[in-house]
Amino acid sequence: MSLSWTRIGAILRKELRDYRRNRFVVATMAATPLLFIALPTIQLIAANATGKAVTLRVGLSLLYMLVIPVIMPSVISAYSVVGEREQGTLEPVLSTPIRREEFLIAKALAAFIPTLVTAYAVFGIFLAIAALFAHPVIVSAIYAGTHVLVQLLFTPLLAGWAVWIGIAVSTRMSDIRAAQQLSVLGSAPPLAILVLMSLNVITVSTALAIGLAAALLAFDLLAWRVVATMFDRERLLIGGRR
Repeated sequence: MSLSWTRIGAILRKELRDYRRNRFVVATMAATPLLFIALPTIQLIAANATGKAVTLRVGLSLLYMLVIPVIMPSVISAYSVVGEREQGTLEPVLSTPIRREEFLIAKALAAFIPTLVTAYAVFGIFLAIAALFAHPVIVSAIYAGTHVLVQLLFTPLLAGWAVWIGIAVSTRMSDIRAAQQLSVLGSAPPLAILVLMSLNVITVSTALAIGLAAALLAFDLLAWRVVATMFDRERLLIGGRR
């Protein structure tokens, strides 16, 4: 199937413009990073640099960084379709020649790109603060092992999962709050696995990390086709006129 990136880009630019005018989206993008960078930063600066708990503390602090690519895109993408339905702006868009796959990819990118930029920026700020104020032992523990690699690798994969779950929920719901709640809930399973890995409940291994990353990547690549089959253009148009 041939996709028009011109049409996808047009919808993407529209979405990004709409975000700037939407107070809820702006508040989500601003509050989520601040919330999940403050606590881990304070924990690391005040942490005791002795004992075997340093690695666990560092792992838990960095885990907060991975909450951003789960919560932020799930809330934003859950708004993508049902929000436009409530505002009455969905019907004009769907009445254009844009294909449903192009529409969904544009919606996904509109949630994915700001999330990725924000998550990596917050992680960079976190590393800078740790380097300036944390104990050298803690700073060394951050760069030891696979902590940084996990952040760089799993941030886009988790964001992709959350985006497609949110859009899938948004295409079926008629209430924004309910859609956002279900979207956050549906985005939690991969993060729960990472929590268990950080707490050493699940033994971390290279094979496990690669397997989880591969599963998330496969989901992200195929999800838009699955969501497209759920996207009933006629139902959304009729529902928007009621």
